[in-house]
Amino acid sequence: MIELSFLGVPGVNAWIFFGLSIAACFTSIVAVVTGTAGGLLLLALMAFFFEPATLLPLHTVIMLLASVHVAALFWRFILRQTVIPFLGGSIIGAALGAQIFVTLPAAILQGIIGFFILVLTWLPKLASFGGETKRFAVVGFVITFLGIFVSATGSLLASFVAGASPDRRNHVGTMGALMICSHITKIVAFGFLGVALTAYIPLIISMVAGATLGNWLGGKMLHQMQEEIFRTVFKILLTLLGLRLLWVGSEGLGWI
Repeated sequence: MIELSFLGVPGVNAWIFFGLSIAACFTSIVAVVTGTAGGLLLLALMAFFFEPATLLPLHTVIMLLASVHVAALFWRFILRQTVIPFLGGSIIGAALGAQIFVTLPAAILQGIIGFFILVLTWLPKLASFGGETKRFAVVGFVITFLGIFVSATGSLLASFVAGASPDRRNHVGTMGALMICSHITKIVAFGFLGVALTAYIPLIISMVAGATLGNWLGGKMLHQMQEEIFRTVFKILLTLLGLRLLWVGSEGLGWI
């Protein structure tokens, strides 16, 4: 019989433990090289093994620590003028999201996110509405509020960061910094909801180690990549992710 409590992590055997750690490395490479998709890919893989009540906060903690490393790697390229407005919006979004955490169907939110990803990807001027300060305050609120329910909202944020970033390294560094703000406020909200992850600490450490290696490898690849290739791959991946979220949301609502 396969042991389902490797290092005390409930419901996780050694194969799952090390498999998820390798997945964290791979998806981090994808996230850095493409500017999106990594968090959503990891969430999809983790969903095979964890219930939503555990999955969302566990994924949030892992992505927070991975984002800290990304921001440290690209700190010179962070668009600092976006951080404070985004953080302010995130605090409000997390506080409101925590109040209604159990009342909104995830399928509806997934469909909404997918729709807006497609619109912002193919109509990029919409992602540059208003002044930058007000825009990123609003984006911080929306991203963090939705993130309480579906966790991986980085692809939606990426559409706005892309419009403000003159260089692929600005994009990746700023994504890291802004996702730190969003993840921290979500973790505080989950704490108020009574979510405890103590038993998962060994898995968190292992997956973060994998993500750190992936960030480093991805950073090496990104510096060698041409800007045009980065933008093209970014647009293709966002389109695929937007379509996938629309499909999953429609399926969850019984429309297909």
